[in-house]
Amino acid sequence: MSVMQRSMIALTALLCLSACAKRDQAAQDTTKIGPAAAPPAATTTLADFTGKWQMAATPLAGKDTTTVKYTLTATADTTGWAIEFPSGVKAPLQVMLAGDSVMVKTGEFASQRRKNAKVWNDGWVRLEAGKLVGVGTAHYVGAGADSLLKQKIEGTKMP
Repeated sequence: MSVMQRSMIALTALLCLSACAKRDQAAQDTTKIGPAAAPPAATTTLADFTGKWQMAATPLAGKDTTTVKYTLTATADTTGWAIEFPSGVKAPLQVMLAGDSVMVKTGEFASQRRKNAKVWNDGWVRLEAGKLVGVGTAHYVGAGADSLLKQKIEGTKMP
């Protein structure tokens, strides 16, 4: 065997041993205590939404882009949530917390947008920079192909 062949064998053996040694060292390092875990993310509760909110619902598309305004009353639990329009029409809300958002749904009430029509709404809102933002859908009863209206929902907390 030539000197060159012996050198190549020795070099290959040395590389293999050093690669194995690094793996063993890495396996031993897993028992060390790592950096402190990040604190858990803040959780949203219904109490974060508590209060009266001046709300506005604006259609996302279509000919009618009129904003409908109303007051939202929110409580720290699922009872007592309601919307009230300037006309005096009130609609209680069913609510459910889903992550950082509140899912909302009304029963049927007199539409504030379409004369002599009944409507019910569903959608979601969440807190962003101290405001409520979200999306909703108005479902017009018996309106056929024109029965849905998607809306952007925004609100600011009342003093």
